[in-house]
Amino acid sequence: MQASISLIGSTGSIGTQTLDVARKLGLRVTALSAHSSVKLLEQQCREFKPKYACIGEEKYSEFKLAVNDLDIEILCGDEGVNYIAGEDESQTIVNAVLGMKGLIPTITAAKKGKRIAFANKETLVAGGTLVTDAVKEGNAVLLPVDSEHSAIFQCIQGNSAIKKILLTGSGGPFLNKDREFLKTVTPEMAVRHPRWNMGKKISVDSASLMNKGLELIEAVHLFGVAPERVEVVIHPQSIVHSLVEFEDNAIIAQLGMPDMRVCIQYAITYPERMPSPAESLDLFGKELNFHKPDEETFPLLALARRAITKGGNVPAAMNGANEIAVALFLENKIGFLRLFELVIEATEHARFIERPTVEDIIASDTSAREYVLSHI
Repeated sequence: MQASISLIGSTGSIGTQTLDVARKLGLRVTALSAHSSVKLLEQQCREFKPKYACIGEEKYSEFKLAVNDLDIEILCGDEGVNYIAGEDESQTIVNAVLGMKGLIPTITAAKKGKRIAFANKETLVAGGTLVTDAVKEGNAVLLPVDSEHSAIFQCIQGNSAIKKILLTGSGGPFLNKDREFLKTVTPEMAVRHPRWNMGKKISVDSASLMNKGLELIEAVHLFGVAPERVEVVIHPQSIVHSLVEFEDNAIIAQLGMPDMRVCIQYAITYPERMPSPAESLDLFGKELNFHKPDEETFPLLALARRAITKGGNVPAAMNGANEIAVALFLENKIGFLRLFELVIEATEHARFIERPTVEDIIASDTSAREYVLSHI
């Protein structure tokens, strides 16, 4: 087990749950970063006493003053996050940054040969082979934190003859709702997930089924399978976290409580298993149901499959369009169905680049965001 970790995105949902795990296991935390949550980052620094702490540039002075009595090197902005990703104090980094901001730090950590506990699906969606090539180049280890990908990873241990990945999803708060209902959806409704405690952006993605689309693309890159070998299965109870069917038609599943701390901990302690802060699953009295997703009502899942099938920079454009469209929806500037329309339009409008560089990925992301902003 790794005795120390660095954590980028420490004040978000995954970040705070990672610190629950660190607290339980007695891990040393060498670095913490946050975008703007000064008070919470200060509290974390006082408890875990990292060597480095990083905050967004606009909050740098306020944060530095708040912790001036602590022996911590204060960094700021994207450069600070990237420094943390590559520093040598810890060989394990937990990437809990939201969105495309995680791309460069992930590549930096990979090239340094680190173990990367990976909760930033947007980076793999957008960066794809750029990330996996960096992992190979640096002889790094990329371990999934998403519950579904952690489940798949656990299912395939010792098995290589994968026939199909069955990627489960709860269906979100609007399971079985029609498009007429979706016209009435507000941000407050969309962020109330029935099973998981998550941040606002991922909660909206779950409500739109885009989260399953992003996870489908992530699975293609993580496990080296073709898009058509990843099937999304709606499982409202969120007990079976994913399944893998093998060439002999045997299916192996991973089950547990809907608690991200199990996945976070396994990525940190792999291949060991340690006592967890999560509750044990009691199967008695439980029902397990499985359904096909409604891709007509929720078209972003089908869009994601088309994007990864085409490849190149298309997933990056789709991801960028979705990030900004979700932000606009949360600000009540567009409706829920308009979110769908804008993401589809921006993705289809993107200029195709078959083998994109990092600069191409960033440019595609920017162009897609600009398209959405100019069409609201």
